[in-house]
Amino acid sequence: MDWDSGFLIFIQEHLRSDVLTPALKVITHTCDSGWIWIILCVALLIYPKTRRFGVIAGASLALEAIITNLIIKNAVARTRPYEAIDGLVNLIEKQKDYSFPSGHTGASFAVAGVLLLIALIGLPVAKEAGIMTLAKTTSSYKFFALLALIYATIIAYSRLYVGVHYPTDVLGGLLLGLGTSVLSYYVYHLVIKKLSVNKANKKANENAAGE
Repeated sequence: MDWDSGFLIFIQEHLRSDVLTPALKVITHTCDSGWIWIILCVALLIYPKTRRFGVIAGASLALEAIITNLIIKNAVARTRPYEAIDGLVNLIEKQKDYSFPSGHTGASFAVAGVLLLIALIGLPVAKEAGIMTLAKTTSSYKFFALLALIYATIIAYSRLYVGVHYPTDVLGGLLLGLGTSVLSYYVYHLVIKKLSVNKANKKANENAAGE
């Protein structure tokens, strides 16, 4: 038995418990179709002060979903572990798609990764004078981003716990989610930088015309 399969058997034999199982089954279902993260992105978009957060997080989530569900899962076509590992008990309903990568994990880190990047680096903002700056976030926002990261980690672990993903599925989803979060943040950064330059050029032209 390879380590990928052995790790799931280890969880089943040593880490599953009557206390954890109901909680992790509920938690893992909160991310079915990415709903918990979709709701969070919509909430961020609705509130004006966090709308830009929602734009970046939503773009990351959408990109991750496209890459995972339309490209990688079908290309790799990996069988679910409970269908391949003798003795592994699946704790939830059978999944309808392929195993690699974990879409639940990918969606979770696609959003949590964006929130963490903004907390650590700042939010790109175009100033009126045509200068881009990185607006620092509050301590309460940093705490919120940390909670999102912790929740994403719990969801990732829950996929192993209930027996529907291999560790490498979860690792693949994690890396993909972080990748789309970095890409979305970087693209947004470039867009804001371009807007800043355009503002600066417009102001310079207006000043030149007024002389």
